[in-house]
Amino acid sequence: MTDVNPSDASAATPRDAIITAFMDLVGERGWDQASLADIAERSGQGLGTIRAHFGSRMAILEAYVAGIDRAVLDGIDADLADQDTKERLFDVLMRRLDLLSPQKAAIRALSKAAMRDPGLALALNGLAVQSQRWMLAAAGVDVNGAGGMIRAQGLAVAFAKVVQAWLDDEDPALARTMRVLDEQLAKAGRAARKLKSVEQLTRPLKSLLCAPLSFGRRRRKDGWDDPRRPGEDGPGWRGDDFRDPRVTPV
Repeated sequence: MTDVNPSDASAATPRDAIITAFMDLVGERGWDQASLADIAERSGQGLGTIRAHFGSRMAILEAYVAGIDRAVLDGIDADLADQDTKERLFDVLMRRLDLLSPQKAAIRALSKAAMRDPGLALALNGLAVQSQRWMLAAAGVDVNGAGGMIRAQGLAVAFAKVVQAWLDDEDPALARTMRVLDEQLAKAGRAARKLKSVEQLTRPLKSLLCAPLSFGRRRRKDGWDDPRRPGEDGPGWRGDDFRDPRVTPV
């Protein structure tokens, strides 16, 4: 895996140099002022080389975010496997902030630009949801189906609030950031339990709506078996399912 924040652009691959130059420029000048020509000059790569790797500035940003995702996933602490989901998510997201730190100025600039540009805000949300799916998966949370999408969107919103606290946190220990993260994970956990309750309540309606398909399947076969195992609750939070009353839910 390439370094998501190579400190020496001359020693990095052309792709790394382009990503780093772009993020540095966004941090220095803002999203709108980081042009392709400026990226080429800063990175020492020609426009043709940039085009060979990326189709747009947004594609460069997507590559940066994907690099952060990979670095987080590659650095997961195996000792956390026995911890509850909140602790695993806390560790995963704090590691993410650590990896974002070298480009804190760029993250701040992107946040400001998104407030003025709805299109950019929508694109950034899409990137955030995609990333948070992986962060949830790293913590052992089910990310499949509509429920998984809702969880990822919810965590993306929660993490955005954490990032705002992090951007203003001058304490090297990040005490305020960790407090906000803990609060947001607690709120997310309560929402997750509500989501699971809604899924359970709507399951009979879902079964009714799918009845014609089930009927047809029974006619094609000599009998029909429920694909779920006995006692299985169906879709919902996986991992520890936040059922331990001693643990503050994510």
